[in-house]
Parts: sequence; C-alpha cells; structure tokens
Amino acid sequence: MHNLNAAQKRRRWLALGIVALAYVLSFFQRFAPAGIAQDLAASFQTSAASLGVLAATYFYVYTVMQVPTGMLADTLGPRRILVLGGVIGGIGSFLFGMATSLDMALVGRTLIGLGVSVTFIAMLKLIAVWFEENRFATLVGVCMLIGNLGSVLAGAPLSGLAQATGWRGVFIGVGVVSLVLAALCWLIVRDRPDQPDGSAAAAPKFDRTVLFNSLLSVVRNRATWPAILVNTGTCGAFFTFAGLWTVPYLMQVHGMERSTAASHLSLWFGGFAVGCLLLGTLSDRLGRRKPVIIGATHVFAGIWLLLLTGVTMPREASYALFALLGLATAGFSLTWACAKEVNPPMLSGMSTSVTNMGSFAAAALLQPLVGWVMDQGWHGGMVGGARIYDIAAWRGALSVIVACAVAGAFCSWWIVETRCRNIWADLQVRAS
Repeated sequence: MHNLNAAQKRRRWLALGIVALAYVLSFFQRFAPAGIAQDLAASFQTSAASLGVLAATYFYVYTVMQVPTGMLADTLGPRRILVLGGVIGGIGSFLFGMATSLDMALVGRTLIGLGVSVTFIAMLKLIAVWFEENRFATLVGVCMLIGNLGSVLAGAPLSGLAQATGWRGVFIGVGVVSLVLAALCWLIVRDRPDQPDGSAAAAPKFDRTVLFNSLLSVVRNRATWPAILVNTGTCGAFFTFAGLWTVPYLMQVHGMERSTAASHLSLWFGGFAVGCLLLGTLSDRLGRRKPVIIGATHVFAGIWLLLLTGVTMPREASYALFALLGLATAGFSLTWACAKEVNPPMLSGMSTSVTNMGSFAAAALLQPLVGWVMDQGWHGGMVGGARIYDIAAWRGALSVIVACAVAGAFCSWWIVETRCRNIWADLQVRAS
C-alpha cells in the first residue's frame, strides 16, 4: 500500500498539510466565542444562558456527529466529507458573521459545528491510508499540536482583531478561508494512493448490525468507562469555560483589560497544545498511563479550586497559573489511548469516538447551565449592552466547573493501567 512513487509522496504531504489547516480552523471555531463573548452579548442583547446555548450548539452537533463521521469516512471517503464539511462550515460562518438576530446566529453556529465535525476523523483516515503504520501516532500528535494553534488564535489574536475590525468581518473572512480549503481538498486530497485522477473508490459495504454490536461492545466494557468519565470531567470543564466564559470572568472578577484576559486564554490554549505532546511522550517513555493521568487531573482540579476562591495574584503569577492549567488540561488526551488499549484493536476508532463523545456532550450541557447559574445571580448591571456579573454569580458558575474537574480527577483512580499496549485479550482471560 505504501510503495509510493515520488509524486504520490509529495501529494500525501501536501494533502495532509491542507487537512491540518482545516483542523486549525476547526479548533478556532470551537473556541472563538470565548474571545468575543462580550461582543456577542452586546450585539444580541442576550443573557448568559442564551449566550451559553449559542456557544454550545457547536458541541451539540459535534457530539451527535462522532459516530456517523466514522461511517461517512469509510463510505464516502475523506475527500468528499472534507469538501462537504468545508462548504457547510463556510456557509455557517457567513451566516454567523451576518446574523441580525440570535436565532440566525444559532443557525450559523450549528452549521459551523456540522461542517467542522468531520475534519478530525477524516484526517485520521487519511493518515492511516497514506502513511506507514509506525508513523501513525507521531503524525496524529503533530497534527493535534498544529490544530491547537487554532485555539491559540481564538484567544488574544481574535479578541484584538475583533476590536480593530469588528467580530463580524472576522467570521466572514473565516468563511472564505473555509471555502478555499474545501476547494483545495477537492483538487489535492485523494482517498487512496491508487486514485491519481481523483476517481472514486468503491464504497465498502456498510453493515449496520456490525456497527451497533461494536458500539455495544465498547459501552458494555467496564474498563472503558473510567476513561470516558475522566475525559468527560476534565475536557468538559475545559471546553465549557475556555469555550466562552474565561475572558468575561477575568475582566469582571479580576478587573483585567480585555487584551490581558485574552492573553491568559491564549496561554491556556498554548499550554494545552504543548502539554498534549509532553504528557503523551512522558506516558510512552514511562510505559504507564495511570500515574500521568492521575497527576495531571489532580493539578487541574487543584487550580480550579484556587480560582474558585477569587484570590487576586500578581500578573506574572496568573500568567504562569494559566500556562500550568493548559499543561494539566492535556492529561485528558491520554484517555483516548486508555480506551483504545482496553478494547479490541479492530474497534479502536469506535472506542476513541465513544470516549470523545463524553467531553462534547458535557460542554453542550454545561455551557448553558453555567450561563443559567450566572443569570440567577445577576443584579441588573450592564456595560456597553452586555450583562455584568458580580463575584458571587461567578463563584456559582465556577462551582459547576470545579465539580466537573473534581469528578474527572476522582475517576482517574479507576483507570485501568495498560502499560501502553492493548490488553483486551488479557482482560478477557481474567474475566473468564
């Protein structure tokens, strides 16, 4: 499969580069509301709960699309779903940027979530088909590091650009980029090395019974659930707060300028990007998953408990704290390996998809919940058309995040140690 000629080798790297850029766009869209939360609140004259729903629509669609995307990658092929996703995401970005009402913005945000939800699975499929098996983990790690640049861009850079040019123009520009990447995917990406002309591969037969049984097998495996719950608690807290509330919280509770608050958010994202690489490498070198996950999730929960106090600290210390928060957040990235290594190798895609669903489902539920909790403590304060909340209201919101983070840390003690290899057969022997 991988006896490629020079032209094919060039094509695979070019194709992977284009898809990695699409993945950057996916991360940007996921966290973009955080950098412009105040602008959105002012533009739509909306409550925190409604703002939470607006941000969460991305996660609703992304959660639902996890399993179907795997099916589409196998049947339609990654090239077609990347093109379709790019066009849908681009249209969604245009609608969001031009929205004259909250309802129109919700439709745009939903289309954005639908469009970008296919990128990660399609990228994994391309790497698996075009590259050697012993390079898979390395290439996925590199692509995740690149993708996280999108979340960094959604912090201080987006906030600064939105202040300079207006947030609407940013999303219209992102829509154009999405359409350009869709066109490049059609022109450059191929589903398999034996498709130099872009002709479609024969779609494999799809057996719904096999899919359903595979899903049940993963869900019924008790060893899968600790990984799912750690992912849900830690990543759910991360997506919920970093995806919308961080900048308003730092501005309203700690009196930071918007640019400074957005810089904290970018540091969080940057720490997470580096942490994914560092903690993954540390785990592989130690030959252990559990101690790394326990350590990272407990540091993560400890930082949230500190933030809950509302203590004010020197600027350098708060920058360092958010960088450390990013590094600790990355602990949840090992849960994909944990889930994969306690299930049959042939179900690796299904086990990682199921584990991933926990975090997106948590964010979909918690973003509106956090907003609702804040609205219960709102005393009517407004600045520039946006609601202002006091420290008591924010403390109520942070309590939801803290509970989620602590639950993730608690569940880490039940992670099944795999010693970085697939132990599914061993678990079957012990159970029999």
